[in-house]
Amino acid sequence: MSIQPVVRLPREVRMDQILDAATDEFRSLGFENTSMSRIAKRAGIVEGSIYRYFIDKADLLTKVIERWYVGMLADYAKQLALIDGTRSRLRYMIWRHLKTVHAEPELCRLMFNKVRSSAHYRGTSVYRLNSQYTSRTLDIIREGISAGELRNDLNLSLIRDLIYGGVEHQIWSYLRNEGEFDPDKTADSIVDMVVNGAGKRSNVIDQLQDIESRMAHLVRIRGNAVLGKSS
Repeated sequence: MSIQPVVRLPREVRMDQILDAATDEFRSLGFENTSMSRIAKRAGIVEGSIYRYFIDKADLLTKVIERWYVGMLADYAKQLALIDGTRSRLRYMIWRHLKTVHAEPELCRLMFNKVRSSAHYRGTSVYRLNSQYTSRTLDIIREGISAGELRNDLNLSLIRDLIYGGVEHQIWSYLRNEGEFDPDKTADSIVDMVVNGAGKRSNVIDQLQDIESRMAHLVRIRGNAVLGKSS
């Protein structure tokens, strides 16, 4: 009887295999109920092999979220390249964010409750990726300012906080399994408030001159009507 040789997969392939299994387990069971032995079984490896690539379960979760973000950022770049106009681009970013939360509530819970709440969060790749993620939104705002569609006196960090803070307030009940939300309607409401509030203001003097011109026109019309009657 011949002995089958042991096939050693490249490191990247094995890591992806483990991350795929971990993603499925975390998505189905959450962090506390997921065990390294279950992940190993799903990946088709012995449990000890996981520790050659990941420090512990928390490190594995962080890497799962990191890979998730990388995929989202790549897809955002691809889709945004097909969309024109500040409003449409901003609406896509907000809508896609909401849609992701709606489709992946457990991964979002883990991101908020485990990864982001960690004392080491700011030193992780997830933090840097999240900064890139929100920076895409700020890039759209900057493009709108350059195109003359938005005011040039906007506080960009405040706009970012309004958008993503507003999103988080809308989704918390859903993530606690206490409610529902509509990604389309919510995205429309948020983008309406942002764009209407950040839109370019007309010059006050121009407004006054326009009002004066309209009033003068009405006076001329009335004066002509009066003259026509008296004649």
